Amino acid sequence: MNFSHIALNCSDVAATIDYYTRHFGFKVSRRLSIGGDLEIVFIARDDVHLELFPVEGKTIPKEVDGPSGLGTLRHIAFQVDDVDALIEKMGSDAVLTLGPLGFDVFIPGWRTAWLRDPNGHIVEVSQGYKDDLAAS
Repeated sequence: MNFSHIALNCSDVAATIDYYTRHFGFKVSRRLSIGGDLEIVFIARDDVHLELFPVEGKTIPKEVDGPSGLGTLRHIAFQVDDVDALIEKMGSDAVLTLGPLGFDVFIPGWRTAWLRDPNGHIVEVSQGYKDDLAAS
C-alpha cells in the first residue's frame, strides 16, 4: 500500500496553487471539471499530492498549529533545509501562527514554524527532524 494524497478545502484554488508551487515546489498534475467553471485540482511534488477542492463560505478554526477537533486535519508538514531562510524568502506570504521554535532538547538542530496558507490551513515547516530508530 502507498500513501495517495491529502485533500484540502480551498476558498481560492488559484491562490492555493500559487502558494504551494512558489514556496514548496509543487506543480499542477491534474485538473478535473466538476461543472461550470469549478474544478478540483491535484498538485504534486515527487510522490506527495494535494487535492484542492473549491469551497465557498467555509472557515477553518484558527488554532496556531492547526484545528484540534476530531475529524479535522491539524496541519500538513514539510521538511526544509532552513526554516528561517524559507520564511524570509516567502516574505508576506509567510503568515506565522507559531514559532519558529527550537526543539534542541529533543533533537539537536530541530527547528519548526507554523504558517497559515491562503485558505487558513496550517502548514508546518521543519528542519532537522530525525526518526528515533530505537522507537520501533
